[in-house]
Order: sequence, then C-alpha cells, then structure tokens
Amino acid sequence: MSAWVLPDHIADVLPSEARHIEDLRRLYLDTARRFGYELVMPPLLEYLESLLSGTGRALDLQTFKLVDQLSGRTLGLRADTTPQVARIDAHLLNRAGVTRLCYCGPVLHTRPDRPFATREPLQFGAEIYGHAGLEADLEVIELALTSLDAVALKRVALDLSDARIVPALLAGSTITAETREQLHQALASKDVSGIESLAKGLPANIQNALIELVQMYGDVSVLSQAEKTFAAWPNILKSIQELRHIANAFKQVHITFDLADLRGYGYYSGVRFAMYVAGTSDALVRGGRYDEVGAVFGRKRPAVGFSLDLKELVRAVPVQPLKAAIRAPWGVEDGLREALAQLRGQGETVVCAMPGHESEVDEFNCDRELVHVAGKWVVRDLSHS
Repeated sequence: MSAWVLPDHIADVLPSEARHIEDLRRLYLDTARRFGYELVMPPLLEYLESLLSGTGRALDLQTFKLVDQLSGRTLGLRADTTPQVARIDAHLLNRAGVTRLCYCGPVLHTRPDRPFATREPLQFGAEIYGHAGLEADLEVIELALTSLDAVALKRVALDLSDARIVPALLAGSTITAETREQLHQALASKDVSGIESLAKGLPANIQNALIELVQMYGDVSVLSQAEKTFAAWPNILKSIQELRHIANAFKQVHITFDLADLRGYGYYSGVRFAMYVAGTSDALVRGGRYDEVGAVFGRKRPAVGFSLDLKELVRAVPVQPLKAAIRAPWGVEDGLREALAQLRGQGETVVCAMPGHESEVDEFNCDRELVHVAGKWVVRDLSHS
C-alpha cells in the first residue's frame, strides 16, 4: 500500500471545494453574529472523562482515544462540539442570563455515521443557553433556516418531533432498561408487531397510544390526531401545543412531523427538528432542545441549538463563481510593488505570473491585467484585448 493513501472516509479537500467551504464558514459565522451569537473555539482534544461526561457518553463509540504523553491520562478527539460548549457556558463564562454561542471546527468519528459520509466533518453550530421558553427554540430554527436561505437552497423542509412524548407515556412503568431500549428501537423503525410484543405488560391505554404513535407522521393534521390520542396526558398535550406554535411561526416553510422519531432520545429533552433539501438523502441540519447537557458540569441550564456539516452542505449548495481577479507580472520595482499593494488593499485578488509561466492555465478567473503604460501601472480589461 502506498504511504500516502489516506484512511477510509478521510479525504483531502482540494482548492475549489476548499474555497467554497471557507466561503460558507465565513458566511455562517457572520450570519450567527448578526443574530447575536459569540464565537467560541474549543480544543480539538480533551481529557476523555470531560468529553464523555453526561449526555456525551452516547458518543463513546464514535470517539478516538489516545494517551497524553505529558500526563499519562487518556485523551479523546471530539466527536461533537456541544458538550464542550456546555462546559464553556457552565464553567468559563458562568453568566446568569442568556448566552448565545456559535462555533465552527472539525470533529472526528471512529466510524462514518452513514454510507459515504466523512469521518472528519467540519461542524458549524449555534446554541442558546439560559432560556427555557419556546422563544429560544424559535430563534434557533429561524437562524438555521436563514443560514440555508443565505446559500440559495430552495425547497427546504422542516421536520419536527418531540423527545418528551415517549418518556411521558412510560413514566412510572416498571419495564426494564433493556426493554425500554428495545421499545425505543421498535418505535424508531415503526415495528408495530415489535411494539405490541414489548408493551404487553403495560396498561392497555399506553399500549394503544404507543401503537398509534407509530402512525403519527405527515403534515400538520398529525397534531390533531395526537391531541385525541394523548388527551389523558397533559404533559404530552403541552408538547403538541409547542409543536403547533412552531408550525404556525414558520408557515412559509414546508413542515412535516414524525412523532415516533426517537433519534437522539437519550440526548434531547424537548422539541427536535431536522431540515432537508430536495436532492439530498439525509438531513442537512439537526437540532433541538437538550436541557440536561450542562448538568454534569454542575450547572444545569436550559439549552437549545443546531449543527450541520459544512462538508456535507457544500455538496448541496449551488457552485459559486470565482471572484474575478487581476493578472500581473512578477517584479520588484517600486512602482509595481506599490500598484500591487494598492489593488490588494482595495480587496482585489492579484496573481503575479512567475517568469516563464505567463501562459499557464488561469485558475483565478483573471478578467483584467496590470500593465505598464506611459510610465504608469494601470489595470486593463482583458475582455477587450
């Protein structure tokens, strides 16, 4: 095997795609800042017990582990940034009020989370800490939708669910942790016969509600169906009301519901959402409420946010044209250097052709050139030359 062959699901990012990804990174961080989010940059690796504390334990199998040569302790390469941001909110910032934070950086996965996915996503995310009201959920969804709209993605679909429904149905039940886990899996795969078998020991009304839950996916009419089915559970009705409020707030977006969608059920504590775009097989954005995330750091605060992978997003975004550039000769004379500095200071891209390479393929879309005319350096339009 060649020494320069990369591991499976790890790849170099070449100039054209790297430029596009970097444009997205800058755009998204600027967009988040306009919403009032502050940028944080957590380290790529931490002591393992910190990375996998609390809700982060679900990431154990996805986390690369290594030994710190300085301390002898086990380190982990982050598989998700949210636990780190929760630590920052709880211990380093320790603010009393609302805190809005955003981030963008690589995460590493021991295995791809779906076919053909990279094991090194470039994760962008935005999170609000300190507000338990639905206003925070609405703002995070609005920011996510604005981010997709900013890159001209059309036909965005917002899929909503709520992580509180199944725990409310099973509250007080005596089923084992193993059976509960199997029941979650059966609900997620919409396995009605499996649900019937696993729920045999539960009261009849709960059995019926779990079976009906499997059918609760589709448009907003799902909520009316849910209100009838869960009339005896006030906490679930409150969750349904919140989902209806969100749907009313984003009427311009195509909205669907899947109330049996339990992905991340051990992590989320309220409304969950995913965003899809026509032509993609999986969600581009995932997010929701996760109020337990800071508890392990000694500060349980309301929290809601979303994240996406810029490497995945770039495949769905229309290719952006290169910004036009200026071609110039290479030289060290004062007049030329001053002209180059002035153009670059104005935000222009100026590419100096090395001696003997003036006729090489232009990779920077140079539509103008810097030429010496009558003792002065001037920019000339190449389209008329």
